[in-house]
Amino acid sequence: MRIDAHQHFWKYNPTSHSWINDEMSAIRKDFLPEDLLPILKKNSIDGSIAVQADETDEETAFLLSLSDQYDFIKGVVGWTDLLSPSGIEELEKKIRHKKLIGFRCIMQGQADEKYLKNNIFIRNISALAKLDFSYDVLIYHHQLSSMISFVEQLPDNRLILDHIGKPAIKEKKYKEWKENIRVVAQHPGIYCKLSGMITEADYTAWSYEEIVPYLDTVAEYFGVDRLCFGSDWPVCLVAGSYDRMIEVITRWSKQFNKADQEKIFGENTSRFYKL
Repeated sequence: MRIDAHQHFWKYNPTSHSWINDEMSAIRKDFLPEDLLPILKKNSIDGSIAVQADETDEETAFLLSLSDQYDFIKGVVGWTDLLSPSGIEELEKKIRHKKLIGFRCIMQGQADEKYLKNNIFIRNISALAKLDFSYDVLIYHHQLSSMISFVEQLPDNRLILDHIGKPAIKEKKYKEWKENIRVVAQHPGIYCKLSGMITEADYTAWSYEEIVPYLDTVAEYFGVDRLCFGSDWPVCLVAGSYDRMIEVITRWSKQFNKADQEKIFGENTSRFYKL
């Protein structure tokens, strides 16, 4: 089964989606399963993981309701308040949905003290392992150094790094990101999503050639058994179509044998999220 490990749905709201700035105005509209399904079929993708974009219980419920209606949505990475001292207790009170597979918080750009160095947050993340939930790590490249000590405290968790750690591809910054990726990847329980690269490059002038060194690096350190293709649709549309995004990974992955390509395009995602 070929799985897109990372995509979003939303009904556009200027307040809750205020992160969509003028440069990203192309995605200031609704994006729903009926919009994505024909694109997945065109690219021979059998299913997808719907990931939260808004830090509310309401959005998580919305994504789960969509997953009830559309079988191709194989799992939902939702949000729950993991900053609260009672966050896990509150989570345990909620009704368990079969397609709720993990959680994510918007950590990118936040002070390290809010998440990566917050003992309450770390304790709650640790507790997710006992509940058999995964956690998606969303950070910028300059937060990777703090992520190193963060993951060292979570030996039992299933973690996955979104968007290859958001390197500064547009600014052509590579060396520090690469070294931090090398260390982060030593955590045996962390996977990496091959997603979000084109939106970290120049939206209008990026090339396949400038993306490749970043892909080669995560392949070197994570290995093909811990890499998962993700489109980041519809966010990817500010820099390129779904077709163009998947073509980058398809072209790059031709260096591997068919079995390893199948891992990248679905098997690893199925194993990580326990689909």
